[in-house]
Amino acid sequence: MTAHLRMSGLYWGLTALHMLGAPDALDREAVIEFVLSCLDSNGGFAAHPKHDPHVLYTLSAVQILFLCDALDRIDKDKTASFVLSLRREGGEFVGDKYGEVDTRFIYTAIQCLCILGKLDLINDTVDKTVKFLADCQNYDGGFGLTPGAESHAAQIFTVVAPLDILGRLDSIDGDAASHWLSERQLPEGGLNGRPEKLPDVCYSWWVLSPLAMLGHLNWIDGLKLRGFILSAQDDETGGLADRKGDEPDVFHTIFGLAGLSLLGYENLEPIDPTFCLPLALTKKLDWPGKSKRKPFST
Repeated sequence: MTAHLRMSGLYWGLTALHMLGAPDALDREAVIEFVLSCLDSNGGFAAHPKHDPHVLYTLSAVQILFLCDALDRIDKDKTASFVLSLRREGGEFVGDKYGEVDTRFIYTAIQCLCILGKLDLINDTVDKTVKFLADCQNYDGGFGLTPGAESHAAQIFTVVAPLDILGRLDSIDGDAASHWLSERQLPEGGLNGRPEKLPDVCYSWWVLSPLAMLGHLNWIDGLKLRGFILSAQDDETGGLADRKGDEPDVFHTIFGLAGLSLLGYENLEPIDPTFCLPLALTKKLDWPGKSKRKPFST
């Protein structure tokens, strides 16, 4: 039942281990072999062997290989070609052959091309992509998955991050987005994804990361959020749940740890708010927005 999450789950777990200072806890060759077993003949990656390739799992696969210093094990041109095959005339990207459009797919495509060193392949349509992302901003300052869709914290991340990579954050109203994000904090310290919803540990990442990129990480009460995240840790397994008393899982563990890392929590390796990868690794990458980066600290 978890096969469709296998590739992303491996990325979540491996990144969490890197933040915890245990990057070699998993068998490197076994990890690489699994990733390569999900490689399709068109250069894309699936979530599991014999599944269809998708841009989401292609990014997870590329991130894992980057973490394992094993990008030389794939044909980067072919994988980039798969990502480019998902681009549409309006500058947006679809997730797979079925054609669904979502800002998530733009983000994953752009990060994937950036890690592969192939970001220049979209130079001819980058202005259209930026316009599509900017058009997703709503009157309340938030962003939806397409123009006119409901504002959601995770969608703000998937708009701000690709614009940060492209060096085009000036194309949106960052202060308005930051105000909407800062309103996601509830009295108990946790964050929700949209109004009238319960707080959830995973939004420690989806809210904090765009705030960090926009230079407004201090618009959240970091001490209260830190307390909320730590209260969701399971005493027996050590993992994090969505909130106190619930079952922990790797999804909430990675994003809870990433939130703590952005807050400067002791003994955690710094995380990059744009890539959700260790900052020590992303410093090796080059992208248009790198020189324009705002300092991110609480």
